[in-house]
Amino acid sequence: MAADFKPLTKALIVVVTFMTFAPVSADDWPQWRGPNRDGISKETGLLTEWPKDGPKLLWQVKDLGGGYATPSVAVGRIFLMSSKGVDEESVKALDVKDGSTIWSARIGKVGNPNQQPNYPAARSTPTVDGAMVYCLGSDGDLACLDAQNGKVQWQKGLRTDFGGKPGIWAYAESPLIDGDVLVCTPGGADATVVALDKKSGNVVWKCAVPGGDAAGYASVVVTDAGGVKQYVAYTAGGLVGVDAKTGKFLWRYDKTKGPMGMSILTPVAHEGLIYSGSAGRGGGGGGAVRLTADGGAVTAEQVYFDTKLPTAIGGAVLAGDYLYGSGGQTLLCADFKTGQIKWSDRSAAPGALCYADGRLYLHGESGVVALVEATPDAYRERGRFTPPNPPQRLNGMEKAWAYPVIANGKLYVRDTDSLWCYDISNSGKTD
Repeated sequence: MAADFKPLTKALIVVVTFMTFAPVSADDWPQWRGPNRDGISKETGLLTEWPKDGPKLLWQVKDLGGGYATPSVAVGRIFLMSSKGVDEESVKALDVKDGSTIWSARIGKVGNPNQQPNYPAARSTPTVDGAMVYCLGSDGDLACLDAQNGKVQWQKGLRTDFGGKPGIWAYAESPLIDGDVLVCTPGGADATVVALDKKSGNVVWKCAVPGGDAAGYASVVVTDAGGVKQYVAYTAGGLVGVDAKTGKFLWRYDKTKGPMGMSILTPVAHEGLIYSGSAGRGGGGGGAVRLTADGGAVTAEQVYFDTKLPTAIGGAVLAGDYLYGSGGQTLLCADFKTGQIKWSDRSAAPGALCYADGRLYLHGESGVVALVEATPDAYRERGRFTPPNPPQRLNGMEKAWAYPVIANGKLYVRDTDSLWCYDISNSGKTD
């Protein structure tokens, strides 16, 4: 009897482990830019100021592989994408306790390896939904994997299956899971934006945006205008809106389209107002449009546009009534409804940022990490540090482009092949 009991016990443990794996904690960071794709964590009880050398470092992992992809954190694991040379791009699952690898799964090769300027590497953030993780490789390899073991459940090719048209620097988008569908932007004339059944990968609808825009480098967000739910994509040709139910093309705004197709900053959507911004050779700027719906038709009317507003790769965050982001070489705060700039400071900008507990977390392109109060009154910095043992740059132009992540009282910072984990909870105070 005892001999038969042990295997049964092990089987039950496996089943229980799998069943408890699926739920995502409220303090997890399960996808690109957090729970709601807006760069905001609702965690509280975090350090309001950092010690001189920064918060407590829990661990650092090196040799993860190349890439600028931001990690996602859910169900006790860290999921991220990395590349090895130009022939292998993989998604990895790491243990949050020490960063050790649990599994690694190759999904394809690196896209557009001869891009100029040359930064061929993994770019996208995996999306964790229940027991599955969805990821997009830079060559357009879209895959659904079992988050427990990394086994591929289904896979599509944005180039081969949809005639996708990526930009110069290949695909960089992070898949959106909305209910039962996965939404992404292959680009091209036939399926500029697509919705797939998340369980099978089958096509729900395809949207052919007029002009057949190439894909941009931003990720799709969800919004609602006048009762019309829609997906907003930032393609090489500008900002576009698509009916979430049918895939019908609704509107376009091209004032903020990026030079050379560099539409990178993920749009910020709130109460019918959509912000986008781009910078690069030939100009750029940030602006907002107001969406209005009438009988199913949606129009986008510009509210404001300014070349000094947030345009950097590191995105923008809306905290309360104010928008924070990098414009040129400064961090700035602007009134979201009017575009009026309240303050700007060189800070550690330009860089990528997120928000939690009244503070902005800025990962500068130089590698510096800064803590800044989210207030329109003035720039108030509450600490900064540089992660130790930084990686070697591949070329003189490569920067620290990965966004910071906050999950369960921890701050995760990635820089190419390295990942650091810091304790930013009050319990992690070191003074």
